[in-house]
Amino acid sequence: MSTRSEIIDSIVSEPKSAGTFIDLFCGCGGFSLGMMRAGFQCLAAIDFNVQAVETLRSNLSDIPYVLNEDLTSYSPRKLAKLIGTTSLDVIVGGPPCQGFSTARKRDGANHGERLKEDPRRHLYREFLKHVGFFKPRVFVMENVLGIKTAAGGKYFTRVQAEARALGYRVHGQVENAWSLGVPQKRRRQLIVGTRSDLAGYFHPDLKPAPRAIPNTTLGAAICDLPELCAGSGVDEREYNLEHREKYLKKCDEVGQNYLLNVLEIEQSEKLTNHVSRPHNDRDLRDFKKLKEGENSAVAMRDHGVVFEFPYDKSNFKDRFTRQSRDHLCSTIVAHLSKDGLMFIHPTQNRSFTPREAARVQSFPDWFRFPAARTHSFRLIGNAVPPLVAESVGLAVKNYLRKEVVVDNFKTEQANLISLPKNEKAALECILPLLDLDNRALRKLEKGYFTKGWASISFLYPGLHPDGALERGNTASDNDSHINVSDLRLINPYYEVSGWPVALVPVAEEAWRRYENGDLDEDEFYRCDAQRAGMRCRNPESADLLCG
Repeated sequence: MSTRSEIIDSIVSEPKSAGTFIDLFCGCGGFSLGMMRAGFQCLAAIDFNVQAVETLRSNLSDIPYVLNEDLTSYSPRKLAKLIGTTSLDVIVGGPPCQGFSTARKRDGANHGERLKEDPRRHLYREFLKHVGFFKPRVFVMENVLGIKTAAGGKYFTRVQAEARALGYRVHGQVENAWSLGVPQKRRRQLIVGTRSDLAGYFHPDLKPAPRAIPNTTLGAAICDLPELCAGSGVDEREYNLEHREKYLKKCDEVGQNYLLNVLEIEQSEKLTNHVSRPHNDRDLRDFKKLKEGENSAVAMRDHGVVFEFPYDKSNFKDRFTRQSRDHLCSTIVAHLSKDGLMFIHPTQNRSFTPREAARVQSFPDWFRFPAARTHSFRLIGNAVPPLVAESVGLAVKNYLRKEVVVDNFKTEQANLISLPKNEKAALECILPLLDLDNRALRKLEKGYFTKGWASISFLYPGLHPDGALERGNTASDNDSHINVSDLRLINPYYEVSGWPVALVPVAEEAWRRYENGDLDEDEFYRCDAQRAGMRCRNPESADLLCG
């Protein structure tokens, strides 16, 4: 087992030189904290919620401007004047997700003719308004998975189509928080845009931050905390250092790492927000009937347990859930502000405290939340987990690093033989592929196929391979610069991804070969061909970034 000093020494210390960013719809600061840990400097963070702004301001004092403003009325020009620049490297943020939440399906709010209009669905435009004004090199928008299906995918399509119109190469990717070290079953949709005058593809496979260990369990996050009864605890108390030392000695490396390097318990002078909400006697009796890792539906079905709770047991079978120390926690949600019945402690007869919820979200112990549980739970549940944000920040930094260009020149030299010289040569490689069915594409010799695939990157440098498999509505208003007689290379195209429909079968075959290992990463993400195509149209862009 690694010693504490060895674990601490293994953490990469990130200098604050990766670039600048602003955080829109910042909430209590999970995205800001992660980006700052990745080495970025935050120039401003903005949110409409007073408690969120006060919490962020009190915890991240290095941010010069933490603004309590409504972004529907606070203009990017005003923000630029305040921060003293119109030049930013990155914009991040999470426009309110409740309008897209799958939890709203039950009232018809997200689907079909009963779609209930929710003004929060349009707040992404305030985000994009700032993107259009500041023209950052990269933007990252975080939202719930429901944005992809809400209103038949209309909003998911709009975000990407409107960002492309602003001059960005855009794609969506789903992140599993547990693979990045967050101990919960959290999945979120990211929409990433890179400015189209920059070469290179933002790779979708985020890596855990150096401080993180994938698939960390709930027990590693909370089991060192003092025991509480329902309705007990104080908002601020001294750590029981003797108890903590004993726990650290007996827990495994994963637990030590999470406590010391993610939660940074040794940097916190006091234990805060560890206060349990009260529960009535009926609920407490029901809690005791649950085994660790069991919900009320399983208890009723498998063990014949009879619960006292008054809710309709046919519709609320899983009303109560006792979490397990040895597994991931359920997704921490803002609904915790109303009740904690789906977050019953693994071994204690109560629901989670705000500190426990914050730890599951990967907030360090020194990050203090409001004393009022309602506010704390809402802020914590709505936050981007700092560990996820740190992984995003490190990936963005890797994309923006100029020295990556040097490495890719080597790749380019190796692939010169497969790169088209001009648009005409690219077309000659692509057009024959359009007449092949899937079986014929599959049988195509690798070298011939690779030339065609590289030619697509050459001809369409503003499209991201990761968007190629997105389906949805098609349109025929593409004003592409490509001057070809075969209009299939322009229209129709998928609105969500921008990909011409005729090229998608080729992309599907490229994906098949990539996933089967027949194409390596450089052969799939043809950054060299993309950059060559951009240089062909703009010879002065010899120093294009390639991430």
